[in-house]
Amino acid sequence: MPPRSRTDSLTPENLVELTEAVAEGRRVTVYFREATPSLNLEAGSSARVVSVSGTTVMLRPKGVNDELPFEADELRMTKTGPAAATPKRRPAVKPAQNEPGKAPVAVKPTAAVPVKPQATPATPPAESVKEPVVASQPQAKAAQPPAQAPAPKTAPAARKRTSKKAPTSVSVTIYGSADNEWTVAVTHGARRPGKSAPVTPDAVERAVRELGQPAALEAVDSLLGAAREEAERRVAELSRQLEEARDALAALGVEE
Repeated sequence: MPPRSRTDSLTPENLVELTEAVAEGRRVTVYFREATPSLNLEAGSSARVVSVSGTTVMLRPKGVNDELPFEADELRMTKTGPAAATPKRRPAVKPAQNEPGKAPVAVKPTAAVPVKPQATPATPPAESVKEPVVASQPQAKAAQPPAQAPAPKTAPAARKRTSKKAPTSVSVTIYGSADNEWTVAVTHGARRPGKSAPVTPDAVERAVRELGQPAALEAVDSLLGAAREEAERRVAELSRQLEEARDALAALGVEE
């Protein structure tokens, strides 16, 4: 790559002019010296100056919706750079005049060697590298090794059963009413009591007697005793009503 000349890139004076123009709110445009394939920008593409910090110029290139930093030696004030200087040709050497009496000496003229300017190689555009696709060739069946018998599958390890966390406490509540209706409810720890389930009076009596707790046994016996008395009274009342109904039938001459 040929060295960059000072006149082909932004000079310190150019940076001062750009800084003053941006401060005054004027629109200033610079141009790229070389192509930028990653942004699809060719050499000579324009860009609007957003700010200047030292030798770094913040630009918004044309066609790019973003602000990007570039160095001063990557930019110039004109779209095209200065014309390359044409190489100077060496003057042809004139043959010397022969003195009288001397044989002429042939002098070969020196040909001018043209100087070829070195061209700046353009950066090739980035191309996506394609991975070669290797076609698999079918192999003869005879060349294939004999298939091995599949290894027996090991039985999956039995999962360990995680035991449920035992409750810190359990409460069993037995409820009895004057109507001889009994229910039992179970509460685990600090949880809400479960739904009450009905139980028979004789089951409650047997359970309390098994516990052997005198106070509980007395409370249950008192409620069961009241329930028995109420049942006996109802039986007596129904028996009396039955006798009265029989007497009424007998008075009507109806035999049972």
